[in-house]
Amino acid sequence: MKLPETYLEKMSLLLKDDMNEYLDAMEKHPFSCIRINTGKISVEEFMRISPFELTPVPWCPEGFYVNENERPGLHPYYYAGLYYIQEPSAMSPAAVLDVREGDIVLDACAAPGGKSTALACRMNHKGLLVSNDISVSRQYATLKNMERFGIEHSCIIAEDLNALAAKYPLFFDKILLDAPCSGEGMFRKDPSLITSWLNQDDTYYAPIQKELILNAWKMLKPGGTMVYSTCTFSVKEDEEVIAYLMENTDDAVLEESPLAHHFEPGVLKGFEKCMRLYPHKLNGEGHFVSLLRKKGTSVQNNTQNKIRSVRHEGFEEFMKLIHKDSKHSYQIIKDRIYQLPDVPFDTSSIRTVLSGLYMGSVKKDRFEPSQHLAQSLKADEFDNVLKLKSDDIRCEKFLRGETIMDDECRNGWVLVCVDDYPLGFGKCSSHTIKNKLEKGFRKI
Repeated sequence: MKLPETYLEKMSLLLKDDMNEYLDAMEKHPFSCIRINTGKISVEEFMRISPFELTPVPWCPEGFYVNENERPGLHPYYYAGLYYIQEPSAMSPAAVLDVREGDIVLDACAAPGGKSTALACRMNHKGLLVSNDISVSRQYATLKNMERFGIEHSCIIAEDLNALAAKYPLFFDKILLDAPCSGEGMFRKDPSLITSWLNQDDTYYAPIQKELILNAWKMLKPGGTMVYSTCTFSVKEDEEVIAYLMENTDDAVLEESPLAHHFEPGVLKGFEKCMRLYPHKLNGEGHFVSLLRKKGTSVQNNTQNKIRSVRHEGFEEFMKLIHKDSKHSYQIIKDRIYQLPDVPFDTSSIRTVLSGLYMGSVKKDRFEPSQHLAQSLKADEFDNVLKLKSDDIRCEKFLRGETIMDDECRNGWVLVCVDDYPLGFGKCSSHTIKNKLEKGFRKI
């Protein structure tokens, strides 16, 4: 791998005697990993049915290395949302942030949504996750990943953090700020970033990161915690950004994570509690992670959305097919029905991609359920279910958007699953199941 001379000089000063070991690591293949969606399946159950040989990622209980020859993105379990394909070091920021049920959480720079899906799983459909990114177009990738994971309690927005901080000061219990950076830690995985680095190195990103961390900090409650992370080695983008926050606030405390023993310490004096991930020290790419706490006492949020139903005959009739708690607040926007998160979040003046669970659309007296709703369900929560084995040719045909046949399915809406895990809806008539799998979720 051809690395820029200026970059090599900087890394030599940083790594000293470890430089040759780092260069050797850069010639090796990146690692292939998946992270289990524990909102759908336990780690133990997935290991029982896994088609792949799995080796645990030490710092992420839901993360596993898979053989580089495996293709997890082609298996039906991927389309059922049982796992997310993610670089192992990129699992560390969400693992370090101690998110729990009922928390109000902000993923400040979320796209394409990998870290948001990790945070959401640990919240167990309780509380509120706000996934933000300044780019609307990038947030459609977040939307697709959150829908595939069946996440119900999130708002996906596209807002400048400065504007968001003005609207929501001291609002969030936990914040993840995985900041845009020069990408030095990803050179091995994505060599095209080397060209980007030559155009925009660490001097370009540091001012942006300092503005982002101050705005994120304004939104954190007293007693709350925040993770600041990057995928770069630059001290300017890492420890110096943390130092900037602490110089400009009087309530920031740098904490030591229980996961710190897996990683190398920060390189600036006084910032050793920061965590550095190097490709020559672990099986993963380069990352920087720091855990911060805001002084003070956290106040638990008790505000809940009032239960509000939508009066529509087709929707009400369809909901009789679902056997799960339906004590939720619903909102209809034009012809689309949404199940709102339990915790209120005003998006009236915010660019919003999704608020809650998109249930489906209404057309006169008819209701068409969404892919998001299908993937939020479990097989035993729907009235008419077709369970296919992963090697059943009908499973492949369904994922490609084709009509399939079944002798036992009743007429009407049917939830098509691989094993016990939903792939999408179909509509059965005389044993013929018309495919209702949305195009963006089909296997190409």
